[in-house]
Amino acid sequence: MLSRLASAVVPLLGRLAVTADIPRVPEGGAVIVANHTSLADPLVVLAALRRMGIEPVVLCAAGLWRIPLLGRALTREGYVPVRRGTARAAEALAEAEAALRAGRHVLVYGEGCIPDRPDSADAPPQAFRSGPARLAAAAGVPLVPLGQAGARRITSGGATKQLAGLLTAPLRRPRLHVHIGTPPRLPADTAAATHTARRSVTHAWSTAAHRCAAGRSRRLGRGRAGRGRAVTIGVPDNSAAHGATRHGA
Repeated sequence: MLSRLASAVVPLLGRLAVTADIPRVPEGGAVIVANHTSLADPLVVLAALRRMGIEPVVLCAAGLWRIPLLGRALTREGYVPVRRGTARAAEALAEAEAALRAGRHVLVYGEGCIPDRPDSADAPPQAFRSGPARLAAAAGVPLVPLGQAGARRITSGGATKQLAGLLTAPLRRPRLHVHIGTPPRLPADTAAATHTARRSVTHAWSTAAHRCAAGRSRRLGRGRAGRGRAVTIGVPDNSAAHGATRHGA
């Protein structure tokens, strides 16, 4: 239900494009690791994955279960509460591993938090926690890197700015891009595997951010061309070089 809801809401908030370096996400369970930049990006990621036929189990902050109706929906979808800093913190990985062994895809945010910045610009992923790499190793499944860009143009900064961004997004309809990279070969060492996971997600994010910027540049170019002024697009689109597959419009 939540993935369907995201697919209905995201087109109202922005223009989502989805590309991938692989034709499909591996079946039979996989840890999908995404960068976390905004309160809006879970909707963006869920909508993108649904285009690829995936409705994942998501590891979420346990506090979300205290929100009326939402908590019930999260439980119904099989989402996993993460209780950091408590004696029950390890339960999240155990529940996620069970979902993977049952053939589900599990979505995890590698950073485990949203960057504390007031601006709406995209930036590379911060340091990763070891959970995603440990989870993939424990379940014996691939780790799939996912990079998303543009969600901070919906919500970012303080509460007032976030509310204003959400209310004006249907008028602005910012460009949103999700790119799925090739699953890396993870080393046996947890620290090295965590570094590899972050590097792979950073590469996927870079592709997504690049294409968001290219799309905005092309749009600006069309607008200025309409006024009879030539524009050089400073960020070329290297989709052909990346060999990416585009999913949806």
